[in-house]
Amino acid sequence: MRVFVTGGAGFIGEAVVRRLMARGDRVTAVVRDPKNAEALEEMGVDLRQGDLSRTAAIVDAMRGTDAAIHLAGMYRVGIAPSERPLMHEANVGATHRVLEAFATAGLDRLVDVSTLNVAGNTHGRIVDEKYRRDLAEGFLSYYDETKFLAHRAVQERIGSGARIVIAMPGTTYGPNDHSAIGGQLRAAYDGVLPYLALTDLGVSPAFVDDVAAGIVAALDRGRIGESYYLAGQNMKLRDAMEVAARLGGHSLPRFEIPTAVIRLGSRAPATLARAMGFPDDLGEVAKSSIGVTYWGSSAKAATELGYQPRDLTSGLRTTFDVG
Repeated sequence: MRVFVTGGAGFIGEAVVRRLMARGDRVTAVVRDPKNAEALEEMGVDLRQGDLSRTAAIVDAMRGTDAAIHLAGMYRVGIAPSERPLMHEANVGATHRVLEAFATAGLDRLVDVSTLNVAGNTHGRIVDEKYRRDLAEGFLSYYDETKFLAHRAVQERIGSGARIVIAMPGTTYGPNDHSAIGGQLRAAYDGVLPYLALTDLGVSPAFVDDVAAGIVAALDRGRIGESYYLAGQNMKLRDAMEVAARLGGHSLPRFEIPTAVIRLGSRAPATLARAMGFPDDLGEVAKSSIGVTYWGSSAKAATELGYQPRDLTSGLRTTFDVG
């Protein structure tokens, strides 16, 4: 198969491309800077320099391919207001252009990689793909808002008959994970975590290679118009960090910043938040974490795609190369 991929140089994207290439597919990937895509070049990927800012350029890159996987996007919580236009462009604007290019190029199918976070706060419930959030509750972060808008744009195209499948990963971890949660797991494993914070957050950690396998399976046999959660075990962040610390032969720190202090600190200026090691908008971090669960069932993906995420202990052993 000839597959067009956006976001191929990213954390999940590289794992997806590696899986496609390993089975003999030919991959065309749009990358902003080829210097940051050396791994893809070594795999023999056809690299096209671009930033997804022009539909015509995306159409040109899609020519000659059979299907597409849209992974590109921006994932950060707690960004400064000045960065919001960039995130909207990366998550919403780019998705609209990829959808338009897909329709113009006439490919067989598109897998859009959304996120389980589109479900919003599941309030302690493990939900499935039929679940719909209460929009009256508002959005938890600007990331949450932009991914919801992009997801809705994809659903509208599906409603018009577009041949699209949606993959929705949960919390994804693995080697070279530079996310905030990935950093906390690494610090817990290394025994250098200075304190605990927001550990009541509900996550669903899945190893990156397993998520990539689920995305490729959605490309191969996902039902057109359907969405698939690609999550791991649903747990609290504290439980995940305890697994990481135990593997590293450490204990979690005893000191935990109380939720009330974080709420109070969320009113502090960005400079103080950065000094404490938090993102610029600590209020947004608090809103999207305190009392929030992002929990979903992957039963549908298991049944229809053969999705089988490994347990957290096994995944972290591979992540940290524990013999």
